[in-house]
Amino acid sequence: MRPLLALALTLGLTVPLSATAQEKDEGRSLMERGAELFLKGLQQEMEPALRDLRDMAGTVGPSVLSFLEQMGPAIADLADRVEDWSVYEMPEMLPNGDILIRRKPPVPEAQPEQPDEPADPTPPGMTDI
Repeated sequence: MRPLLALALTLGLTVPLSATAQEKDEGRSLMERGAELFLKGLQQEMEPALRDLRDMAGTVGPSVLSFLEQMGPAIADLADRVEDWSVYEMPEMLPNGDILIRRKPPVPEAQPEQPDEPADPTPPGMTDI
């Protein structure tokens, strides 16, 4: 629904509504006129949904703003405290309603391989004189 809504809004703004029919037909191909008719039909089909969306935004908007005013500082404080979000598992909700966010088990760091014995600088069979 959202991609269709965004498409309708974008394309609805591009349809010239103030031009006369004679101006529209001059110099336009059949494809352009067909596309314009398609966009007008799409705009008419989307008009009730857009009106409902506008009404919903009017009723839900104040409660969302209130939520952001109250929770915004707490969320910002939480974001400042957590240095790396990738070290935590996805949140898990328990049957009693508690939410757990577990830390992932630490990944052992790879140690560079070191030989067990130091390498002998003299080739075999040669001795120091």
